Amino acid sequence: MAGNKNWDAVSRINHWLVAFVMIAMVVFGIYLEEFVPRGPEKGALIGIHKSIGVLVLLYGIWRVGYRLAQGFLEDASPMPRWQAVSAKVVHWVLLVLVIALPLSGILASYFGGREIGVFGLFTVPAASAPNDALSGAFMNMHGAMGKVILFALVLHVLGALKHHFFEKDTTLKRMLGRA
Repeated sequence: MAGNKNWDAVSRINHWLVAFVMIAMVVFGIYLEEFVPRGPEKGALIGIHKSIGVLVLLYGIWRVGYRLAQGFLEDASPMPRWQAVSAKVVHWVLLVLVIALPLSGILASYFGGREIGVFGLFTVPAASAPNDALSGAFMNMHGAMGKVILFALVLHVLGALKHHFFEKDTTLKRMLGRA
């Protein structure tokens, strides 16, 4: 995408849709973990979280594949090397977690012997021989990655706002299609 001034429409839609859904799913996951008491209602909500997570994984694979195929825009303005490297690291962390976060939740269910019905469309099977150790490990990873993605999102948003308000460059405007 070198030479392009703005991200294309597909990139912008992918970015904002995945951002919204990932943030909503992390908030939903925290809500489920911290505030919903054990019981059938919690089980039903976890089922919804898992179903959405499978769809997020499928769309996330598309989103990351499209980004890798299209490439990345050059920086909107010169910046110190540490900032450029930090921005690239945060972008890569976000891209990896778009796939790894839902995948870890799915694998926790799989190895826990729990299938995932995805809104009646299809079912992700469960392991025929559950493995509690693997299920627990993937669940721990899922929780840890939820915290990492929140941290990376905060850095990402702060960086975009810094560019917009202090550098006064087109970094944020390019993702809005207005550069």
